[in-house]
Amino acid sequence: MEQLHNLTQFACNILKEMLQIESYSFNEGKRADFLCNILSSAFKEYKGVVIERIGNNILLYNKDTFSSDKKTLMLNSHIDTVTPASTYTFNPHSPFEKDGAIYGLGSNDDGGSVVSQIAAFMHLCNSKLNVNLVLLLSAEEERSGANGIALALNKMEIKPDFAIIGEPTGMKAAIAERGLLVIDGTATGVSGHAAREEGVNALYIALDDINTLRNFNFDKVSPVMGKVKLSVTQLNCGTVHNVVPDKATFVVDIRPTEQYTNPEIMELLQKEVKSELKARNLNNKSSATQKGSILYNATLELGIEHFVSPTTSDWMKIEIPAIKIGPGESSRSHKADEFIKISEIESAIAGYINIIKHL
Repeated sequence: MEQLHNLTQFACNILKEMLQIESYSFNEGKRADFLCNILSSAFKEYKGVVIERIGNNILLYNKDTFSSDKKTLMLNSHIDTVTPASTYTFNPHSPFEKDGAIYGLGSNDDGGSVVSQIAAFMHLCNSKLNVNLVLLLSAEEERSGANGIALALNKMEIKPDFAIIGEPTGMKAAIAERGLLVIDGTATGVSGHAAREEGVNALYIALDDINTLRNFNFDKVSPVMGKVKLSVTQLNCGTVHNVVPDKATFVVDIRPTEQYTNPEIMELLQKEVKSELKARNLNNKSSATQKGSILYNATLELGIEHFVSPTTSDWMKIEIPAIKIGPGESSRSHKADEFIKISEIESAIAGYINIIKHL
């Protein structure tokens, strides 16, 4: 109990210092500098621990306990934040403690996970485990940047076999998260005078295509997430009342499941419509933990509640089995006056340690 208390105090001290340093996506350098320095000091007495910087990503592992005969588990959480909401009632980069909580931008998303995973790694890094343990603190998560987890995994010599992604989930285990596919549709017609019924009305083409998309049936159903969700959310067309429009644009919001890749969805839908469909980004894929996998079974055996996450994370950028779990609540993320409870950090440290030991 005393050891957990000390780990929690250590984690909270790092968090309060870390939150003073701006770390917006693509500008995490100063926070990465701070973490490298403080971790080098904290792990100075820990034999074999290596701290490696890859861009603004930070990798920790113990070379003395590593074995090629064992599977490798990666802990991962992100060090970047969104920019602060305009409605903050305090300086978002002047963190403070009040009523058992730490307030500041990025405290909940994803500072709590960062420091909890650091503390769990510290507790176990010299232990004899059935898995190799690595900790990756990644950059650019909030904007799905190319120099975040994707860069780190490409450069790492140690390749993980499965992962625990730290995000604010109330320490429930997200066993799936829907992806995101945003499509811009463009219907092209021929302009003409409305009174003479000239031209080809692009609006009618768009409306027909929207109706087709609305009623499109995705045959494959996810056992965890159900069907792919599709919604047309915007429509723009026309200039003046008496001109048949030659162009109409619309936006489609799709929340995929693991049953389809984003390119597969694009190919399926384009065959059904006359409008040209163009994806804004094909990289925000859906993810799911397979039933019967080592991570899935571990959460069941430990009595951890499962849920399907509506938000994306660095999980979408990795091709290995994973679960998403961490302290805090997703509902606090990206909002003013962000905070995380110290009790949540303590529970997360204990939770991460239990999962790792169980594996």
